[in-house]
Amino acid sequence: RLANAVTPLWRLPYQEQLQVKYESQRKILQTLASRLEELGIDAQKPGGLCCPLQPVVPSPVINGYRNKSTFSVNRGPDGNLKTVGLYVGTGRARNIVCVKANHMENIPPKHKQVAQCYEEFIRRSPLDPCILFHEGGHWRELVVRTTSCGHTMAIVTFHPQELGQEALATQKALLKEFFVCGPGTVCALTSLYFQESTMTRCSHEQSPFQLLHGEPHIFEEVLGLKFRISPDAFFQVNTGGAEVLYQAVGELSQAGGDTVLLDICCGTGEQWLCTIGLSLAHQMSKIIGIEVVEKAIEDARWNAAFNGISNCEFHSGKAEAVLPQLLSSWEDAQPLVAVVNPSRAGLHYRVVQAIRNCKSIRRLLYISCKPEGEAMRNLLELCCPPDPGKKLAGEPFAPTLAIPFDMFPHTVHCELVLLLTR
Repeated sequence: RLANAVTPLWRLPYQEQLQVKYESQRKILQTLASRLEELGIDAQKPGGLCCPLQPVVPSPVINGYRNKSTFSVNRGPDGNLKTVGLYVGTGRARNIVCVKANHMENIPPKHKQVAQCYEEFIRRSPLDPCILFHEGGHWRELVVRTTSCGHTMAIVTFHPQELGQEALATQKALLKEFFVCGPGTVCALTSLYFQESTMTRCSHEQSPFQLLHGEPHIFEEVLGLKFRISPDAFFQVNTGGAEVLYQAVGELSQAGGDTVLLDICCGTGEQWLCTIGLSLAHQMSKIIGIEVVEKAIEDARWNAAFNGISNCEFHSGKAEAVLPQLLSSWEDAQPLVAVVNPSRAGLHYRVVQAIRNCKSIRRLLYISCKPEGEAMRNLLELCCPPDPGKKLAGEPFAPTLAIPFDMFPHTVHCELVLLLTR
């Protein structure tokens, strides 16, 4: 039941999975074409699409590809409240149950091993799990991150409730002892972090990640570059798939020696490491990264220096505040290629305005994990006729090419790269 809920395509042969995803992306491009037609733009291409659609690029790894997994703590099928796994059911139907991830094809064995050990630890603990904040309890979710370099990071989230500092220190010591000296040593953790969180999600600024054991960072390699990863860094969940995606972005950018790449990071809370920009730095005259989380800028600068990349500059702040200011003073002579990889919430309207109204941006790569969602609104704003009322004065972009990438085998999700030009 869990596998069907989270990875509904797992029973299909992989080529059939790719065909299912191709059809879903084809319908999205048909919808975009018809929506643009309604705005008076002749966008219909063969097959009713707004632009040519290439076949889905397969993932280099099909099973156990996830480099990050988040496990919840809740009631299991046997009624045990201290079960570590993934949710099945909904809060509305009041049928949520937490099921172990043992049979999940997309989760690697190491993640399952750490989850099993964490479950053993909390079942030994006299403290209750925190299932509903207002009902008390302490032990919450577990995040496991692994890299191709063989590193493993575990992050335990804990609700402090009314515990004092001494009691908290005791729990942290017990957790560390379990994973460093006890049964959890089989996990061979590179890093063990602890976060006291009174909210569903806390940033490092709201509640610092506390390193209980090991190294502060784990390291990953992408396209020959080494990246350090902090507990809250965003990294594409499929490392091999990310390499294929970034290579394609480099080719689609058609960068000349004088091209500047704008890597516009629009994460919310998680740090984006400007990995796309850094991986393409050797092709460009300059990389400009924009990132909201200050600590992510630190990581990006470190990653650039460590890899000997000197043609990068990073700006800290919300993209909707930084980008208009940055582009308003841009010299038209230097060609700009922009890459955006927003969360499911899409781009802020002021980011769309700034991109649309900057004449130097002739090529835009819009990468979306949910193109049928808010991304559709963004694409219509970028491609619609000039609209002074909405402050969309610049020449409209036109969809030129779409390439889907299977970053999430066995699920229905797909990453779509849409090249927009003008």
